[in-house]
Amino acid sequence: MKICVCMKQVPGTTEVKIDPGTNSLVRQGIENVINPFDTYAIEEGVRLKERQGGIVTVISMGPPQAEEALRETISLGADEAVLLSDAAFAGADTWATAFTLSKAIRKLGDCDLIICGRQTIDGDTGQVGPEIAEMLDLPFVAYVSQVENIADHAILLRRMVEEGHEIIETTLPAVITVTKEINIPRLPSLRGISKSKSAVIPTWGIAELGIDKDMVGRAGSATEVIKVFFPQRVCVAEMLEGDPETQATALIEKLRTCLLY
Repeated sequence: MKICVCMKQVPGTTEVKIDPGTNSLVRQGIENVINPFDTYAIEEGVRLKERQGGIVTVISMGPPQAEEALRETISLGADEAVLLSDAAFAGADTWATAFTLSKAIRKLGDCDLIICGRQTIDGDTGQVGPEIAEMLDLPFVAYVSQVENIADHAILLRRMVEEGHEIIETTLPAVITVTKEINIPRLPSLRGISKSKSAVIPTWGIAELGIDKDMVGRAGSATEVIKVFFPQRVCVAEMLEGDPETQATALIEKLRTCLLY
């Protein structure tokens, strides 16, 4: 079984700073870590490999320093890793990111299962997983909390919903996003750490993926961040004067003004 796990390196802090010029995260001087939700995806990929046999490949799009996080995934049980890094990839939104990742998955070839974390803690959108599935034209299941069974080119999944759980069966290959309820990630093993230090991690850019630079990064993004700010909550109370009819009229006018604003 060939399993591909998509991983992102994110700032390891809740004190996020925004560059006012680019409206992007300031990453300089901040320790980067594997996106916490992706650690569950990596663990599940390794567990499935141990149960079903096969190989786990982790791919990540990011700057050259993301190689450090990829080496960590090998210490956690992944067999190999690929870094997608190119100046042309900078400024990508979720659509452009999913496009680049989907091209890398196609290049890997014959992946039976693509696993993503439910979302990243920096972008917090949860869009990349389903977008990859759409671009690869594969079945997609979100919020997977347990892989029940894999047999006969099909996978049986338990997914979380507001009312409880759903059991869903779909064909393979497929794309899933997993929740933190699916497992408990393991710690790196000494053997894994040793393997990660000597592992050769290839870097693929637009040339290796065979894609046009206008299809990736900021140029290939369908959305643009216009403004980033921290919302300020201001509470102002006001007593409306007059009889009930006058108060109701004044209230309606104030609500109308707020909606127009």
